[in-house]
Amino acid sequence: MKIVEARNKDYDALRELFLKERQSTFLWLDTAAFQLDDFEKHTRGEYILTALIDDIPVGFISIWMPTNFIHHLYVDKKYQGRQIGTALLKAAIEVTKFPITLKCLENNFKAIEFYKRKGFIAKEIGQSSNGAFILFELSQQIN
Repeated sequence: MKIVEARNKDYDALRELFLKERQSTFLWLDTAAFQLDDFEKHTRGEYILTALIDDIPVGFISIWMPTNFIHHLYVDKKYQGRQIGTALLKAAIEVTKFPITLKCLENNFKAIEFYKRKGFIAKEIGQSSNGAFILFELSQQIN
């Protein structure tokens, strides 16, 4: 596996991955409203790193660089459990500054546990149109 800055040729696969993983993760939302072009809408202006296996995108992380905010981190379900999410986080840390923040919906239990294992600390709880979220912060290298 290698991690590279998103390439133009990766975008079709990233659109598919983003749609598929959101549909299987956010079951408490109206997933029928999710669209392929959401990827561009939700990552506009963000720095995107892509995890590749055999030159095929299997995950990505998008970062709003002005505030060191991780906006999205998704790994194809078929490749989860292989440390790809951790590798994407480590690559993101290399291009940002501490502290790094992210928001995670409270109903996304799997992601919450992942971020806690990596050393993120819950700083506050807020509300969004998709439900309650936790604002996490990371101030040091991850495990």
